[in-house]
Amino acid sequence: MSVRSGRFRLYAAVAGGNFRRFATYRTATLAGVFTNTVFGVILAYTYIALWDERPGLGGYDQAQALTYVWLGQALLMAMAAMGGGFETDLMERIRTGDVAVDLYRPADLQAWWLASDLGRAAFHLLGRGVVPMIFGALVFQLALPDDPLTWLATLLAVLLGVVVSFALRYLVALSAFWLLDGAGVAQVSWLAGTFFSGLLLPLHVFPGALGEAARALPWSALLQVPADVFLGRHTGTGLLAVYAFQAAWAAALLALGRLLQGLATRRVVVQGG
Repeated sequence: MSVRSGRFRLYAAVAGGNFRRFATYRTATLAGVFTNTVFGVILAYTYIALWDERPGLGGYDQAQALTYVWLGQALLMAMAAMGGGFETDLMERIRTGDVAVDLYRPADLQAWWLASDLGRAAFHLLGRGVVPMIFGALVFQLALPDDPLTWLATLLAVLLGVVVSFALRYLVALSAFWLLDGAGVAQVSWLAGTFFSGLLLPLHVFPGALGEAARALPWSALLQVPADVFLGRHTGTGLLAVYAFQAAWAAALLALGRLLQGLATRRVVVQGG
């Protein structure tokens, strides 16, 4: 019990430390808030024009579509669908061989980076997500839930989405063990995350088999699922089903990451040192 408690405190300290590290970048945070807000305005007016032409597109009314836009801006950096998380640092440590030092630490490599990423996501959700969402609610007519339980349900969906995002990006980072430079894999992953998370358009807008496939892929857990929970499209057993969907992808991807980590650490390649 004391060992487990010690590990929990260690990973909690890692998460808290990374939260504080990002909090020191005040100028970058303000610039990010401004960028998210401007992009949100542009995307909101694009959605208004589209929903004026196609009312009810994807099963959303215009207020719900606009809420989707601003929720996407609030979750953009927290989910790191377009990259910008730990994966660049880990790939660089693999390339230089510094990861060998990480493997000697009395902490699990995957759990260490997961804790670090949770701290990063928590900061971005608060530091870069709240202000754009408030701005969107003040300027546009949004469909905000009245029930506090819906907000709590959304937070759980967001947490599960962050874990899925981490698991995907951890696999991307591990590719550097074999490729030495995982930039190409990272770019493909970021493009897939941008498209299949629903960041550009809700996945319910995609037609036929494309829409069904997109909603079944793990990236839909990043934005589409939390947004639908927030908008009240999942309740009761339906809510449990989408939680199970997110949790299943998280477990499967984390297990795959654990397997690849085991294979990779048997062939650590140290360059330049």
